[in-house]
Amino acid sequence: MYLFVLVLNRVELLEEILERLLRAGIPGATIIDSTGMGRTLVQADHDAPVLAGLRSVFQYSRPENKTIFSVVKTKEKLEKARAVVEELLGDSQPGTGISFTLQLFDVTGLPDEDSNEEMPSPLQKELSG
Repeated sequence: MYLFVLVLNRVELLEEILERLLRAGIPGATIIDSTGMGRTLVQADHDAPVLAGLRSVFQYSRPENKTIFSVVKTKEKLEKARAVVEELLGDSQPGTGISFTLQLFDVTGLPDEDSNEEMPSPLQKELSG
């Protein structure tokens, strides 16, 4: 199993990404509001010369981003998740976001592969129909 993480700067694409992940067989994710370190430091009232230079860099950047976490059970589904992100955001386009994957060794709380708990939700049925 894998943890797929996407820090999304283009928050206007959030719903589109989630819908496409669902269509790709990834039934769940957790989304949190997030802010980058540079933005946080710039917003703090510091007079350090280094931060003064950063202010101009972040002057027109987005005030927030969204971080999506999804536990993905197979390598195949992980590749589908990466393809969704690359299709919508491009491959390593600056300012769009970053994604990364961590291999998971111990996961609890997810339904078993053979469990009825993993039946498609009404939203999944609607999107696939």
